[in-house]
Amino acid sequence: MRKPSVLCALLTVAVMAVAYVSAQPGEGQLQCSVRDVPEQVVLYTLHRGRYDAVGPPISKLFGLAGQKGITPRGSISFVYLNNPELVSQEHWLTEIRMPVGEDALKLAGTLGEFTDVKRLPAMETAVLRKPRGIDDAGAVRERLYAWMRQQGYAAADACGEVFLSHAAGGDYSEMETEIFVPVEKVALGQD
Repeated sequence: MRKPSVLCALLTVAVMAVAYVSAQPGEGQLQCSVRDVPEQVVLYTLHRGRYDAVGPPISKLFGLAGQKGITPRGSISFVYLNNPELVSQEHWLTEIRMPVGEDALKLAGTLGEFTDVKRLPAMETAVLRKPRGIDDAGAVRERLYAWMRQQGYAAADACGEVFLSHAAGGDYSEMETEIFVPVEKVALGQD
């Protein structure tokens, strides 16, 4: 799995209102969109290290959910908390999130030092789907940021990635994902 570059925050695809807008000309089927994402509750854990070593933390998160009677309600997502181009791979920080039901909030503060439950606020996000066959999420992310600037959006928080499919052996290039960035509208510069 190649490093997904500077990616952050979460959002599941299930109940999002979609307004697709074409990406820049010549970019084939890659399309950017802006979505209103409702408030949601997530079970999360922090992972420190390479992105291709997230299997055990994800397994532990699912195990904990089963042990505590928490039912997952959507796709796993990652929030990339630092820039892998500026920080060595043993210090990469990733928040791994699993959408869960409101009732899981009763466990907040009881699950451990790096694992907990929290409520995420509703937000507007810019999204770009990474289809199978692309192994450089950094290029996809850069395309999304360029589109955001053209449309008058700025990042309101870190970006992330929702995993829509899995691949044998964890081959990132064979996974379909959505890269997202919480955004806010800004005034475009006057010439």
